Amino acid sequence: MAIVGYLINQYPKISHSFIRREILALEAQGLVVLRFAIRASADALVDPADLDEASKTRYLLAEAGLLGLLAASVRELLVRPPHWLAALYLAISLGIRSERGLVYHLAYFAEACVLRRWFAIAGVECVHAHFGTNSATVAMLCQSLGGPTFSFTVHGPEEFDKVEGIALREKLKRAAFVVSISHFGKSQLQRWCVPDCWSRIHVVRCGVDRAFLEAPERPMPTAFELVCVGRLSEQKGHFALIEAVDKVVARGWTPHIILVGDGELRPSVEAEIARRGLQGNFEMIGWASNAEVRDRILAARALVLPSFAEGLPVVLMEALALGRPAIATYIAGIPELVQPSINGWLVPAGDTEALAAAIEEVLAATPKHLTTMGLNGVQRVRQYHDCHYEAVKLARLFATCCPQRER
Repeated sequence: MAIVGYLINQYPKISHSFIRREILALEAQGLVVLRFAIRASADALVDPADLDEASKTRYLLAEAGLLGLLAASVRELLVRPPHWLAALYLAISLGIRSERGLVYHLAYFAEACVLRRWFAIAGVECVHAHFGTNSATVAMLCQSLGGPTFSFTVHGPEEFDKVEGIALREKLKRAAFVVSISHFGKSQLQRWCVPDCWSRIHVVRCGVDRAFLEAPERPMPTAFELVCVGRLSEQKGHFALIEAVDKVVARGWTPHIILVGDGELRPSVEAEIARRGLQGNFEMIGWASNAEVRDRILAARALVLPSFAEGLPVVLMEALALGRPAIATYIAGIPELVQPSINGWLVPAGDTEALAAAIEEVLAATPKHLTTMGLNGVQRVRQYHDCHYEAVKLARLFATCCPQRER
């Protein structure tokens, strides 16, 4: 089977459990997957599975250092000057047009020089990057240096916010194939390449593993508790949730919202909760392990995710797989998963009145009704988001990149 190199900017990260699941599912298919990351995660790892992945990952900047980057660049110039010049020209042309600038792209070029040799020594036949940003840039430069073919998965919304700044068109043109996690994402990629390239864009959904799909059914809680899981950042819509809960409380309800996650907006979120006098309605627990996230979801009547920008959040799959309906927004790939009145509620992003109404419906619903919606969600996830089934599709794509080994 093929030897595939996974290249991620930071790995593992608390919020990237879907990458770990994908890698493990590919290994169960018989592929050899080698992990490479530009740097270690800035977040403290709390999940044992993440700590295990960290021990399997090779970190470029920590291992090579500045001298190693310079030495690798010189070595590539001496060993393969035509490829070196072509890759350097590509890095400069991308850097001039990018939002990050020329200096960063010269650094990406040096990183590609290191990785080209690492991949050759390890026998890596194709490289797959998650996210179409800097890790995909490094993979593309490595290919230009004479390294293995590359592919990448686009999640959104970041890639769609700065198509020109990350040279998404160039990556679409040079990649062996490109993966989108939803049909919405595929349509956005189709916007930025000629129709001749559309056949190389494939939908491979993020998935959940057996820990979620085979979890024993738990009775629906009667307490008025909801859970929100996600980084405390602008795109997640926490301030809209706070305003909506304020409306719900003013109408006589007593919801309790668990906020799982951390981020740059935590002080502002805490201040807004205090300003509205909602300290008794919100509980912030920071980052949690996968096991604790499961327990928090199961203890809640529903997941609420009031996002302004998304790809397709994995936590929605996890909640539905555990038999809990979800409140989410009509954006990106979310309507491909959450079905109004069937397994959840969809509201316009930023509409705090609609969000408040959905929360009230959850609080007013009987456990029997919520359980029925939860079972519908389980079936939806089993049908579309089983990570092992999605890994089969991805393994077939990798086989097209490594035809010699397959024959």
